[in-house]
Amino acid sequence: MKTSLQHLDALVAFPSVSRDSNLDLIAYVQDFLTSLGIRTMLVHSEDGRKANLWATIGPEAVAGIVLSGHTDVVPVEGQAWSSDPFRLTAREGNYFGRGTADMKGFIACCLRAAEIAATRKLHTPIHLAFSYDEEIGCVGVRRLLDILKQAPVKPRLCIVGEPTLMQAVTAHKGKLGFRATAYGLEAHSSLAPIGVNAIYMAADLIGAIRAIQADIAQNGQRDGDYEVAYTTLHVGKMQGGEVMNIVPNRCSFDFEIRYLPNDNEQVIVTRIKTAAETIASNYRGVFDKARFEFMDLQSYPAMNTPVDSEAVKFVHALTGGNSTGKITFGTEGGLFQKTLGTPAVVCGPGNIAVAHKPDEHVSESQLAQCDRMLERLVDKLSA
Repeated sequence: MKTSLQHLDALVAFPSVSRDSNLDLIAYVQDFLTSLGIRTMLVHSEDGRKANLWATIGPEAVAGIVLSGHTDVVPVEGQAWSSDPFRLTAREGNYFGRGTADMKGFIACCLRAAEIAATRKLHTPIHLAFSYDEEIGCVGVRRLLDILKQAPVKPRLCIVGEPTLMQAVTAHKGKLGFRATAYGLEAHSSLAPIGVNAIYMAADLIGAIRAIQADIAQNGQRDGDYEVAYTTLHVGKMQGGEVMNIVPNRCSFDFEIRYLPNDNEQVIVTRIKTAAETIASNYRGVFDKARFEFMDLQSYPAMNTPVDSEAVKFVHALTGGNSTGKITFGTEGGLFQKTLGTPAVVCGPGNIAVAHKPDEHVSESQLAQCDRMLERLVDKLSA
């Protein structure tokens, strides 16, 4: 029988950065599961370069438990690693490599559990859902969910194995990402007042976004269970202008809204777009086509599972814990809830604090805890 560590060693060696294909990794997983007699299905991206994997162990016509993980990782360029990020390295009880915590450690434990489950007669199925492009907005899993929502039986529960130090997490914020583009009127910089500076327009809107953020922080909804207790607005990228002596006619910036599950994110979007129209109208005395345009970049819904739900009690029975938490980063759990009506709990090995950084790692003890949780899952679902 293969250990979780052996699987993790193999998985880390696949440099499945979101910009690249994950098909080699998926082939490894599919070949292993197929060798155990486990049924698998691939759902490819539109261009065929990537794929989700769905596998079922146990009966088909019964609501089962989904173990969900993403196969993509973030890049390593510009990071000072102490060892090869795509070669698993052991040091002082920790295993280093890109994706060890986020979240190939969980997938490795799932593969070990699948081998155990394949020898049992399950009365309730275990499903494995391994997706692509989670790191760029939970993109890949949507194609899989579009197929699953047509199935006559929906999953009973989804456990998303993002790194939570094996604590049951019941909620996370949702996210909307946009690109705002300001359109002004170019002019020679010596005649700047006859033009409309698109960078100024964008800066005005960024100022308005900051004012909206300040109002939300002061007067908006709050939830003290989050590290940041309110909905946040953030501008992360800006680009405009060609050379210094031309009044720029175009400027764009990317911004996001990370909203509490109980907040109304569309009200915030409306506030921003209303501010944009007010700003643009102030420039139309000079240029009647001054305007902003908005492009959707990415989004995923918030997740919010009641702490007293059967789903949370079920996960607590697996982990032996009784605490719950909330996280500020996003997962695919909200999409399982929204698309399938399947409650989700986030629980997996590792610490999010080391994810996306050089020398990302997961501890031996965390992998062992995850193995024990999944062993209990197999026992609980066995006839």
